[in-house]
Amino acid sequence: MKALISIDYTNDFVATDGALTTGDAGQAIEQSLVAVTKMFTENKDFVVYAVDRHEQNDPYHPENALFPAHNLADTIGRKLYGNLAKVYEDSREQANVYWLDKRHYSAFSGTDLDIRLRERKISEVHLVGVCTDICVLHTAVDAYNLGYKIVIHKNSVASFDPVGHEWALTHFKQTLGAEIVE
Repeated sequence: MKALISIDYTNDFVATDGALTTGDAGQAIEQSLVAVTKMFTENKDFVVYAVDRHEQNDPYHPENALFPAHNLADTIGRKLYGNLAKVYEDSREQANVYWLDKRHYSAFSGTDLDIRLRERKISEVHLVGVCTDICVLHTAVDAYNLGYKIVIHKNSVASFDPVGHEWALTHFKQTLGAEIVE
């Protein structure tokens, strides 16, 4: 069984005026990311929207020292970007679609994602979203350490750092044994 984990494809990470935007790189993957998400949703595979959620002025969150405030609860910046928002709205009531608030880079860190995947007998995770070298990477590393087969949709991941993006794609394949698909 397989699942799709769609990571952080929100206004703050993708829109031109987003707080921590991937800009053109993130916008360029929209069509591919939406197509992959629709395919998984329509096939009734498990689809997880793993979305960063932060609180304004949280003194305990380590990202506050590294990045500007982003994906703040109850803001437009945290809403899904572009056509993915419609795909989610049209499918959110389906049993195979799950919204996951995450606090850390990895969708597994401090969440029930591993439990939800295992109870569905899922052994293969497909990853799409942003940023390739941050949240997608950390989710992939945790998936690897938990024994999942990893598939990265190359045309559906992006970063604001082109060098980091390319490095992460190589790392997925050579160090985590991930399958990279177009």
